[in-house]
Amino acid sequence: MSETTLTLEHHLSSIHAALRVDELTQVDEAIASLEPAEIALLLESLPLGDRIRLWERVPAEVDGEVLLHVHDEVRSTLLDEMDPAEIKAAAADLDTTDLAELFEDLPRQVAEDMLRSMDALQRQRLEETLAFEEDSAGRIMRTDTIAVRADVSLETAQRFLRWKETIPDNTDALMVVDRDGYVVGKLPLARLVSHDQEIAVAEVMDDDIDTISMDMKTREVAKLFETHDLVSAPVVDVEGKLLGRILIDDIVDVIRENSDQALMNMAGLDEEEDLFAPVLPSAKRRAVWLGINLVTAFLAAWVIGRFEDALDQIVALAVLMPIVASMGGIAGSQTLTLAIRGLALGQISRTNSQWLMRKEIGISALNGVLWALVVAVLAVLWFGSIGIGVIIAAALVINMLAAGIAGIAIPLILKRLGIDPALSGSVVLTTVTDVVGFMAFLGLATLFLL
Repeated sequence: MSETTLTLEHHLSSIHAALRVDELTQVDEAIASLEPAEIALLLESLPLGDRIRLWERVPAEVDGEVLLHVHDEVRSTLLDEMDPAEIKAAAADLDTTDLAELFEDLPRQVAEDMLRSMDALQRQRLEETLAFEEDSAGRIMRTDTIAVRADVSLETAQRFLRWKETIPDNTDALMVVDRDGYVVGKLPLARLVSHDQEIAVAEVMDDDIDTISMDMKTREVAKLFETHDLVSAPVVDVEGKLLGRILIDDIVDVIRENSDQALMNMAGLDEEEDLFAPVLPSAKRRAVWLGINLVTAFLAAWVIGRFEDALDQIVALAVLMPIVASMGGIAGSQTLTLAIRGLALGQISRTNSQWLMRKEIGISALNGVLWALVVAVLAVLWFGSIGIGVIIAAALVINMLAAGIAGIAIPLILKRLGIDPALSGSVVLTTVTDVVGFMAFLGLATLFLL
C-alpha cells in the first residue's frame, strides 16, 4: 500500500472521528495539509451528513478546485449546500477549461448570472469551449498557450516572455506558428535558454510534432500521449491553426475517468455513482440491471424446465448441472475481459478479429478437453455411472467452445451496434453460457440416458 494511500486513510479516519466529537480545529488542520484532489477524495469517502460538515470547513479559495475533482453526483450534493454567491466565488478563479467542466452542473440561474458578469472575451472563450463535445480534445484543451513565430530570434522570444512576466503553469515548450497561425513546430524551453540567442527559432525548434485535432476523442488523445511519450501537444482546428494545448496532467484525468467507467460498467453501474449516496436512489439505479439479469435468469430456467422429466429421473443431473454453466461462464469472462480491453486500446479490428476468434476457439477446445476429462472422472467416481461422466464431459466441451466464441463475438457485435461492451457484455455472455450449458448437458442426457 502506498504512502499516499496510507496518509489519506489516516486523514479519513481522524477526520471522521473528529467530526463525531465536534473537534473542528483538528478537522481544519487536517484540511490545511491536503491538496484539493485529496480533499475531494475525502469528501467522496464520507456519508452525506459528515460530507456536508466537512465541506463547510473547506477554505473558500479552494472550493472551485475541489468541485472539479469530485464525481458529478457528489458535486451536485455539494452545490446544493452553497448559495449563489459562494458558487460564483468558487468558479471565479478557474480557467476556461475547468470552468466549462463545472459550468453545466451549476444551477441555471447562477450560470446565467455568471455569463452576464463576464467580459466579452471570457464569455466568448467559455462558449467556444462548451461548443465542443464533452469527450473531445477541444473540451479539455487549455487556451493559455504561448506561441512565437519561426522567423524570430531566440532573444526576441525570451524578450517576449519577460514582457509577459508570467508563463502558464506546466509550460514545457512554446508553440511555433507562421504568420497565419498555422502550427509549424514546438520550441522546448530548454533549447530557448541553452542556445545562441542570435539564431532563429526555426533552427532549434521541433518541426516533426504531433498535433491534435479539436474533434479527436479524449480516449484517442490519451493513446497518442502514451504511445508517443508526450508531455504536451498543440490542439488545432480543421485547417491546422493553433487553438490551445493539452498537457499530460489533463490526460492523467482522462485515463482515470476511463478506468473508473470501465470498472463500473462491468457491473452495470454508472461511473459517477456515489458510494455513500442514500439507500433509495442507489437501490433504484442497481435495480435496472438486476431486472435485466432476472430476465436472462428466467430464460435459463425455462431451458431447464424443458428437461423436467430427465431431472426427475436422474438426480445426478441436477447436482452436476451448475458445473457446466459455471465453467463456461468463467472461460467466457476471461475471453470477454481481454476482448473489451483490446477494443478499448484499439488492438482489435476487422483485420485481426478472425485470427483472434480462431485462437480463442483453440484455447477453449484445449481447456475444454482437459477439464472435461477431470470432471468426467470425478462424476464417474461420485455417481458410479460412465454414461453421466461422458455426457458431462461432452457438454463441458460444447459450452467452453461456445463461451470462447461468445467472448469474442459479443463485444464486437455490441460495438458495431453502438453499445458499450463493458456495460452489457457480461449480461449477454452469462445468458449464452447458461443456456448453451444447460441445453447441451440436459439435452444430451435426455437423448442418451433416458
